[in-house]
Amino acid sequence: MASLQKRTEGIDDRLLSVMNKLTEEQIKEYEDAFNFFDKDKNGYITTRELGAIMRSLGQNPTEVELQEMVNEVDYDGNGVVDFHEFVNMMINQNNNTLDQEELLEAFRTFDGDDKGYIFTSEIRYVLRHMGENISEQVINDILKDSNHGKKRKVTFEEFEKMVKPEL
Repeated sequence: MASLQKRTEGIDDRLLSVMNKLTEEQIKEYEDAFNFFDKDKNGYITTRELGAIMRSLGQNPTEVELQEMVNEVDYDGNGVVDFHEFVNMMINQNNNTLDQEELLEAFRTFDGDDKGYIFTSEIRYVLRHMGENISEQVINDILKDSNHGKKRKVTFEEFEKMVKPEL
């Protein structure tokens, strides 16, 4: 009981914060999608139903990703997603897509002549001047761990793996 209480602390505040950032049109879109796929109208969506929702909104998650999404937002631990959990999950999914677009935009900034690669010296420069105090050792570790310590050119896919190793 205490662990459930700990998991749910602050959920109302977080959900309210998330909902306040949405436009009425976005909320309506999410409500329509949620209600359409809540076939038995019980207020919950299973992982199977969730996959259909995500695909209807132009996304294509795997079964593993769907289960992970449910686990991440299933605050009450009941194995299904209610509307507020669904909205929170959709916002997180959209943020991941935006992060990908932002990363590509950053890469293209350095790849000004559209060659399809950037130099490790440019990556080193960005890491030194990105606003955080990153030591030279950490920079060397990033480049070394990504097998780019000696390689001078880095493609977008390699850059993405360096910046987002969890992908």
